[in-house]
Amino acid sequence: MGPSIKLISACLLGTKCTWDATNRYRDERALRLLESDVLIPVCPEQLGGLKTPRPPQEIQGGSGEDVLDGKCRVKNINGEDITREFVRGAEEILRMARLLKVRQFIGKSRSPSCGCRQIYDGTFSGRPVDGDGVTTALLKRNGVEVITEEDLSQQTT
Repeated sequence: MGPSIKLISACLLGTKCTWDATNRYRDERALRLLESDVLIPVCPEQLGGLKTPRPPQEIQGGSGEDVLDGKCRVKNINGEDITREFVRGAEEILRMARLLKVRQFIGKSRSPSCGCRQIYDGTFSGRPVDGDGVTTALLKRNGVEVITEEDLSQQTT
């Protein structure tokens, strides 16, 4: 059996694709996976057309599921609606997962795109709430397992 192929939030590998164009989310647990797995770095926000750096963004009044269902929007801290870019990026990640027959995505925790089980509450106050990001919600709807870097400590110990 060969190495497992997984998609991963590019920021976890140190790519400066985050909203503030830093590599502060680089994660040693994720980097250690490179020893055993093939990791394909992706950034749904960039693939959706958002520039780097960009203003912070959060889902307003719901979760990624709600965004996909048209029940709420994604806005940046300046109040600009960037829902279309988030959905486009999620669709691109799903397309890649299908094309490469990827069964797992490792997302950045609490991200409005890649967060799994928790995201921020939409007030830009740093308060987490239960819910998934837009990309995570779309991948889960389509049978892709999603975990975050926080789950890696349980898998690699």
